[in-house]
Amino acid sequence: MAVTTTERAAGSRARLLFLLGPAFVAAIAYVDPGNVAANLTAGAQYGYLLVWVLVAANAIAVFVQYQSAKLGIVTGKSLPELLGSRLGTGSRRAYWVQAELVAAATDIAEVIGGAIALNLLFGLPLPIGGLIVGIASIGILSIQSRRGQRPFEVVVIALLGVIAVGFLAGMFVSPVDWGAAAGGLVPRFDGAPTVLLAASMLGATVMPHAIYLHSALARDRHGVSADAGRVRTLLRATRLDVVLALILAGAVNIAMLLVAAASLRGVDGTDSIEGAHAAISSALGPVVGVVFAIGLLASGLASTSVGSYAGATIMGGLLKVRVPLLARRVVTLIPAVVILAAGVDPTWALVLSQVFLSLGIPFAMIPLLRLTGSKEVMGERADAVWVRVAGGVVAGLVVVLNLALVVLTVTGA
Repeated sequence: MAVTTTERAAGSRARLLFLLGPAFVAAIAYVDPGNVAANLTAGAQYGYLLVWVLVAANAIAVFVQYQSAKLGIVTGKSLPELLGSRLGTGSRRAYWVQAELVAAATDIAEVIGGAIALNLLFGLPLPIGGLIVGIASIGILSIQSRRGQRPFEVVVIALLGVIAVGFLAGMFVSPVDWGAAAGGLVPRFDGAPTVLLAASMLGATVMPHAIYLHSALARDRHGVSADAGRVRTLLRATRLDVVLALILAGAVNIAMLLVAAASLRGVDGTDSIEGAHAAISSALGPVVGVVFAIGLLASGLASTSVGSYAGATIMGGLLKVRVPLLARRVVTLIPAVVILAAGVDPTWALVLSQVFLSLGIPFAMIPLLRLTGSKEVMGERADAVWVRVAGGVVAGLVVVLNLALVVLTVTGA
């Protein structure tokens, strides 16, 4: 029996859907506890003013994450591996130090976020909550170690679904002013504090560890192929993967800001996650508050697992040292638990981690764009001139905003 055009199209769509997944894992970085802190603060303090920042950050994320996945698919190597093969011994080790510190800062933020969630849900002390989050993430990572990437993807995507429900739920009961929200799409600031907050929101969105990781996720999931047709299919699937994953992540981030703008504006104490949770529970009801806390817990669990995966990818590529994921998880858990045990304000620690992460963005983004624009590396898949120009503009904007974040944070402006 002849196969109809409709059947062939359906089969093609099914194959593309089967290839989805790596971008949804990388997208966890875009809905981590650092994003929660930045987005709630932006909405509670400045209403709908900075909606445009999230839209712009998400557009940048789509561009950068596709470039990272494309690099892994075309070359069969991760970004850290390609950098490791091009740097001298001293430069490679120095580069690894900054990348590893970025991964550690990420991990601290994720564990702290999960610990806050457990405190909100069950009243657990933060250090105990941090340990529980670390142990749970070991269980998630063991799935990848024992069963491979696809089952790991399924678990992480399920957690992403919980995150989406947790942070989107408030939208259904919040009195969002959609006209004012549309007005927030116009780029503008309102003094130095909004520049600082915008840069923090961008730093919490375009995260260096996700840039390093996505190239490895795409390569590990799809393998290495010299067949031009298969590479073309994989790139097509990757574009869909990245767009769908980051539309979801962007919707979650924007929803957090809109809920805060609609229900938390001017409420005291919303400069911390705990205060924002209390205000959400008071304004929207305890059920929404519980759902929010569950979303935060899922965010911490998923993002700390993905962060550990990223750290292992960075170390393996730059130092050519393979540390078992579970052993690495145990070691990197220590700083977060120490910070929590020392009584450091958890929201302040989250914000500080985002400032530190901003320093690592240029080190990941600029080499990525240089590699994807190189014919020597990418062959006929090298970026077109207009893509290289767009990439340069994007990298410049990110660097300038993150320098502003660092300067404003240091000067206390």
